[in-house]
Amino acid sequence: MKPEDSEPTTQWHYTVLDDRSFQIRGKTLFFIVVIFSALLVVTLLLLYARWACRYRHVAASPYASQPQTAPPNPPPQGLDAVAIKGLPVISHKSAPSSDMAAECSICLGVFEDGEKVKVLPGCSHCYHPECVDRWLSAQPSCPLCRASLRVDSPVLKVVVE
Repeated sequence: MKPEDSEPTTQWHYTVLDDRSFQIRGKTLFFIVVIFSALLVVTLLLLYARWACRYRHVAASPYASQPQTAPPNPPPQGLDAVAIKGLPVISHKSAPSSDMAAECSICLGVFEDGEKVKVLPGCSHCYHPECVDRWLSAQPSCPLCRASLRVDSPVLKVVVE
């Protein structure tokens, strides 16, 4: 094979390149400006919508006139400490005819003879005082039968009277 028969190699020189292929002409410049303007308008609309939604959400909040601090504490759900301490505490005594041992349905611990238990009015269910006190501070009802122990409850009024 002769070197003359091979393909000619092209050597580029920076003076040989034509800069006219990289020029931006009238229509191209117009479309670039239009696309850039459209992107700018869409971006500004999205930023405004975000600001408006945030402002409307804060203005509609019931706490908008108050300083932004923690929300107020919800009202307590259980009984107050005075009502809990007023419940009767007795000494447990197992029935001799009973085969089943009595147990606290909160902690599932078996009551021993002479152990102090708290009796709930109305339903007469017995619990360890520490177990039922923690329950009643969160819930105003018997853990087993869900009988209400609120002061306005008719069951508690009958027992108190």
